[in-house]
Amino acid sequence: MTDKNTSYDLNELKRATAEGLLSIKAVFLRPDEPFTWASGIKSPIYCDNRLTLTAPAVRDTIENGLCELIKTYYPDAEIIMGTSTAGIAHAAICGHILGMPMGYVRSSAKDHGRNNKIEGRLEPGQKTVIVEDLISTGGSVIETAEALREAGADVLGAVSIFTYGMKKGLEKLAAADLKNVSLTDFDTVTELAAETGYISKNDIPRLKAFRDDPSDESWIK
Repeated sequence: MTDKNTSYDLNELKRATAEGLLSIKAVFLRPDEPFTWASGIKSPIYCDNRLTLTAPAVRDTIENGLCELIKTYYPDAEIIMGTSTAGIAHAAICGHILGMPMGYVRSSAKDHGRNNKIEGRLEPGQKTVIVEDLISTGGSVIETAEALREAGADVLGAVSIFTYGMKKGLEKLAAADLKNVSLTDFDTVTELAAETGYISKNDIPRLKAFRDDPSDESWIK
């Protein structure tokens, strides 16, 4: 879709982002040798979007893409807030491109100085967009939104680089009344990976079974 407020085709942007992540190996797909998350869950995919910061061409695609999402879906935004720590750099770059104020939310308040949890000047009622790098269960972006709302911000929603599209995460975002728009997603990345021979097309049903219920490890066999 091409939105009337942007020159970008957002579907093309989704694919271009997926291509960029795969090209710099920010996304690893190993259905036969799963990763183990901190929670203990076995996963066929690992996403490290921090690698985009050291790949200028991919970084440009992502930062300009995030700005297009903000302009398209949150045209009334007045300030950008990054999640700690992965969203901070992306929020700062977007703030610079858009000429908007930017800050970030700590995972916990400082234990010294002014004991800030929110860094940067945030005015009550200010229309705020959160920048996150990755959405899985939605926990960190929801905690960020809660801290901003407690401080009086009008949180319009969030933008992110990648989302797994997990049912649990979608339900938690809905319960928190928090909109998220991602540059790319699990399905786009896995389908492109199959097209390019990174994985077999036969792996896609296994990968989607993981996405639909990470606690069910039957996809491994």
